[in-house]
Amino acid sequence: MKKLALISAVSLTVSGQAMAAAYKLPENSINGTALSAAYVANAHGADAAYYNPAAMVFNDGGATLEASLTGIHLSSMDYTGAGGSDSSKKENFLIPTFHYVSPAMGNARFGLSVVTPAGLTKRWAGVGASTAEEFTLKTVEINPTAAYKFNDQFSVAAGARVIYSKGIVKSGLPAAGFRDMEGDSFDFGYNLALLFKPTNALSLAATYRSKIDLTVEGNARVGFTAGPTTMYNGDVSVLVPVPAALNLAVAYDVTPDTTVELVFERTYWSAYDQLDFNYSVNLATIHAGLAAYDNPSIKNWSDSNTYRIGVSHKLNNKWDLMAGFAYDKSPVDKRYVGFELPDTDAKIFSVGAKYQYSDKMTIGAAFLYDKKDTLTLTPADGNTGSGGAFTTATVEDAAAYLFTVGLDYKF
Repeated sequence: MKKLALISAVSLTVSGQAMAAAYKLPENSINGTALSAAYVANAHGADAAYYNPAAMVFNDGGATLEASLTGIHLSSMDYTGAGGSDSSKKENFLIPTFHYVSPAMGNARFGLSVVTPAGLTKRWAGVGASTAEEFTLKTVEINPTAAYKFNDQFSVAAGARVIYSKGIVKSGLPAAGFRDMEGDSFDFGYNLALLFKPTNALSLAATYRSKIDLTVEGNARVGFTAGPTTMYNGDVSVLVPVPAALNLAVAYDVTPDTTVELVFERTYWSAYDQLDFNYSVNLATIHAGLAAYDNPSIKNWSDSNTYRIGVSHKLNNKWDLMAGFAYDKSPVDKRYVGFELPDTDAKIFSVGAKYQYSDKMTIGAAFLYDKKDTLTLTPADGNTGSGGAFTTATVEDAAAYLFTVGLDYKF
């Protein structure tokens, strides 16, 4: 099929703009939200099945599960610059997650997580609508895992990743072209993990999640707004990567009741070098006015680092308190940033608590605030995205708020 690249990138979501650089969403449990995802070497309970399945073999002997619900509010971000001014729409979402760890089977254990690993949505009504009236792709990941404990110090784990994605892309202004696309896909990957406990107070961990290329296929209409006149109505496909990620973590019990964890995360965003939509025909052969949609949309993203710290404290036999902070570097190249994802570096702050309601049930809540830096572009940055609208620009006031509630239950 003839490739068609839209002027700006597709976006990934089930939840709105992700709470990490670009479109990752690492907060997928009460602990994950409360600790700003600094939860790898000290993972325990049911959500260890996702954050570090090698750790789930050190849980107590019975089965455990966690069910949680995260509400996300995205502030409106304000654009001022070439082409005029605009504000993105505020967004609100609810995301359920589920984690389960089986009873011990000798030195082995099995886990299952249902999460949302990545996310982004952007909707603009003014100048931004020319390339991002709506960019949305819903994703759900099913992640079964298995772990084995060699001894009381060392364990390993592996799992399969299955992601279902469904995307919507819309853009267009009066007296201009429009595009209206929808598609979905199932795609597969894997994850690996290990945990080493050299002493009772110290834990070292590493996890790796493979890249998964989302191979979205569906239908598209492309044409001119006046009329409206549809010039193309047919098949479309696009490949968008959920990048590989490596986490290295160390957790230390500074007292019997207080644990501090440091996490270094490397996300291999360089896999996202360009974006091409594939159509059954070359749109330029249908109408010369659609030729602008017929070139690859260059992304040229870079691998990026995230630095996380989390503190967990057992206040008494009923209450556990948590807090976290993360500094998240953006992978986006200023030369190609556009309305679909005007991403910048972020500072993330979080707190949370759990209450042991009974011997079997614990309830908890967590809050996270993600503040993006202001994006400032000048002609010297050489931006070529969004039809030139970002040649000179300021994008500010981007922020996200997460509130997670849920329960843990032991069988």
